[in-house]
Amino acid sequence: MPMPELPEVEALAAFLRENAVGKVVTRVDLAGIQSLKTFDPPLSSLAGLEVTGASRTGKFLDLDVSGIHLVVHLARAGWLHWRAELPTAPPKPGKGPLAVRVHLDDGAGFDLTEQGTRKGLAVYVVRSPSSEVPGIARLGPDALAVDAEAFAALMKGRKGQLKGALTDQTLVSGIGNAYSDEILHVAKLSPFKGADKLTDDEVLRLYDAVRTTLTDALERQVGQQAAKLKGEKRANLRVHARTGLPCPVCGDTVREVSFADTSLQYCPTCQTGGKPLADRRMSKLLR
Repeated sequence: MPMPELPEVEALAAFLRENAVGKVVTRVDLAGIQSLKTFDPPLSSLAGLEVTGASRTGKFLDLDVSGIHLVVHLARAGWLHWRAELPTAPPKPGKGPLAVRVHLDDGAGFDLTEQGTRKGLAVYVVRSPSSEVPGIARLGPDALAVDAEAFAALMKGRKGQLKGALTDQTLVSGIGNAYSDEILHVAKLSPFKGADKLTDDEVLRLYDAVRTTLTDALERQVGQQAAKLKGEKRANLRVHARTGLPCPVCGDTVREVSFADTSLQYCPTCQTGGKPLADRRMSKLLR
């Protein structure tokens, strides 16, 4: 399943603004001890406070609870599940995918869960997300806020491949594995072309692809129920997670390059002059 990125996290923030803001937190249950990364203020300090805002910074979800912020990074396999009615009995720690459960005063609330054995979901309770959450403090400009000139300067100053540049949150924030594949396909660029080797025309194509890909995804997803977001994302992917299927643009077979813990997908005809990329780690890849 594609990991949550800028459009999905923004859609979750919009959903919480509509469904949680104005309600009071009555209780927060911690089931996955490893997910909580802070201790002051304590998680229990949220109880009795009103939810006053919900926003996104990069791929971080920020729930403002009367000045105390519940900040969540969903990592690769985390998600937020809205419940119209939550069980009253506290969950058993360490059982199943549940990490944190937030109860609201009307009986509704949400679960933060993470599938699989690799745990990356991170939850922070802080007063100042920009200074107290390390990942936020290191973020580069938002992918939908950076202008064309600044984006070009960032790419020109970056050594290494485009795929890595787009997913480096300290360079540009909000883009992950799935949308970087989609952006590069729209821009008709190889994932292994050097970021600092782009021509002026290629930089402009890449910038335009970032804007259109993320904006289109946002327009489809904001307003959706939280439960439908993952399926909506998957249904609209062009190359990511579509290995072996035809490219929707040219009909060529979508190919894959696998690494130790991730993979990328691309179309040879659209992106690499018809040449398949070598699918082995540490290989000399097409530039």
